[in-house]
Amino acid sequence: MWLSLPVLLLCFILLWLVSLRLRDASIVDPFWGIAFVIAAGVYFATSDGWLPRRVLVLVLVGLWGVRLAWHLARRNLGHGEDARYRRWREQHGDTWWWRSLWQVFILQAVIAWVVSWPLAAAQSDQGGAGWTMWDAAGALVVVTGLAFEAVADAQLRRFKADPASRGQVLDTGLWRYSRHPNYFGDALVWWGLFLLAAGVPGGWMTIVSPILMTWLLRRVSGVPLLEATLAASRPGYAGYVQRTSAFVPWPPRRRAGTDVG
Repeated sequence: MWLSLPVLLLCFILLWLVSLRLRDASIVDPFWGIAFVIAAGVYFATSDGWLPRRVLVLVLVGLWGVRLAWHLARRNLGHGEDARYRRWREQHGDTWWWRSLWQVFILQAVIAWVVSWPLAAAQSDQGGAGWTMWDAAGALVVVTGLAFEAVADAQLRRFKADPASRGQVLDTGLWRYSRHPNYFGDALVWWGLFLLAAGVPGGWMTIVSPILMTWLLRRVSGVPLLEATLAASRPGYAGYVQRTSAFVPWPPRRRAGTDVG
């Protein structure tokens, strides 16, 4: 597990150097998914667990990480630096080049390392070979989360591509039941990977990973940042918030009430 930390730090530092050259710190976003593929690869190469399970973990993480990286890269291409990083660049001025190393790149490397802990546990030796109920449950939850995330992203992409949708709120498909179904699917992937690790002696301690990822998506870098922007730019978003669960998919409410998820 410890070997992946310096590997991730090195990768993010190299990416930081590229960001200085491009004057674009948001290149870190598409790399987020790839970081976990790298971590899973390190664990695969250094672990002594049952080979089929190690392959399963590597394939599942690879599908999730590469899809997410491709989605974010395609979404961001040609739009310049993300508004979050531009705002920090303006706030910190001449010190941003150094601050960005710690505030963006090193921080994300450490978070990625902590979140990746189930990948190490799931690939470790379980004292025997053979599939378990933990493997079946974990794989099912990961695939469900991946499908949820991919479908939600595809629905949002089609909505944004339609000129008639300008200024409107997407409230059909999965977005009818959750204001952030893609983030929910992302969290579900990590709960599934934790289940794969939970069958390993001591693997339950890696529960910090899905808890941290869910908290980040729900309370820090996912839902709050996006909702602040949408509330200011879309007149119908307030009504959408009142009737639609924030995170966990749920039938829409007919009247305004307590937020779900």
